[in-house]
Amino acid sequence: MSEPDEDMMEPIRRLARFMATLDDSNLAGVFAEDLTIVENFSPFLFRGDGAAQAWRAGFVEHARTLSDLVPEFGAAQDFSREDQTAYFVLPTRWAGKSHGRPFTELGGWSFILTHTSGQWRVAAYAWSVIKIRPL
Repeated sequence: MSEPDEDMMEPIRRLARFMATLDDSNLAGVFAEDLTIVENFSPFLFRGDGAAQAWRAGFVEHARTLSDLVPEFGAAQDFSREDQTAYFVLPTRWAGKSHGRPFTELGGWSFILTHTSGQWRVAAYAWSVIKIRPL
């Protein structure tokens, strides 16, 4: 296998749906218990007990001025899998509005997934912005 399969992509798609809609139902089963997230909003590093809840609260605050978010994923890069753990980077384009003005944010979304309880879950991710363009 040279790229993530649909089962691996499912928690990422659900995570992106949460980010676009803030609908908590999309987060059920997305994150592994042992979770680390690196983000571009404070406090930037979310890990340990309560990481998912702290990240969610931070993202909701971060997204309060955002609307109409739509993600677009490129082909996965640098895919590697060993047993029940997988790593890859998704080139990602977020389009939407910030304070009512259109923007596009290009970045790389690095993931580590772990297969537990019969499904893939996000054990870690890091978001890196490459370019932000007002439209």
